[in-house]
Amino acid sequence: METVRLLNIDIQAITQEDLLRDLKKGVLVTPNLDHLVKLQKDRKFYDIYQQAEWVVCDSTILYYASKFLKKKLPDVIPGSSFFTEYYRYHASDENCRIFLLGAKEGVAEKAKNKINTAIGREIVIGAHSPSFGFEKKPDEIEDIIRIVNESGANVVLVGVGAPKQEKWIAKYKDRMPGIDIWMALGATIDFEAGNISRAPVFMQKCGMEWLYRFLKEPRRMFRRYFIDDLRFFWLFFKQLIGKYKNPFEEL
Repeated sequence: METVRLLNIDIQAITQEDLLRDLKKGVLVTPNLDHLVKLQKDRKFYDIYQQAEWVVCDSTILYYASKFLKKKLPDVIPGSSFFTEYYRYHASDENCRIFLLGAKEGVAEKAKNKINTAIGREIVIGAHSPSFGFEKKPDEIEDIIRIVNESGANVVLVGVGAPKQEKWIAKYKDRMPGIDIWMALGATIDFEAGNISRAPVFMQKCGMEWLYRFLKEPRRMFRRYFIDDLRFFWLFFKQLIGKYKNPFEEL
């Protein structure tokens, strides 16, 4: 599959239609500006990206940035909207059994019920909202692994924020051999539950969904959008003039 190099990762040049058809196994990660910035300083996160089977563009801004490159991305595949299309695509596929892991207490269960009602069958067969800091609690991790294994699911969506969700999947996925597909999809469970609303379509299409989220949660999102993520544009400019250097290339 063709890829497009953005800073130090290769993003697959794939459309949503092709991803829906071809996604059968592996780990799905969805890079956005925030991920690209974190991938400059977090070696473990970077290594996970190198090993992921599916790396698809989550960001309209990255999509437009690729227009300045020799190879261009053919599509934007936002993780949250992709997941909705994914379970609709598999609505009548009895071999698709989804588990939701993430969000605050009760939210994953709420999302599960809403999805199953919309689809008309139990496509989501399990849901669990872990406690804050669960990744540092061995007993809770063991419980989660047991719950997932006993659920009979073969697709797991982990939505606890990046890079926590990607690192958790990489560390524990081998202990859940019945899972064919892992999706690291941030706030998707909240979106499905209706706890967080998506930006209007016109804002999504013009790359302004970040502004909508900032206006909804200004205190939480200010540093991410107005300090951390701005670094991407400087690094991308350096890539365009041939001066960008992968911080992990010689390590």
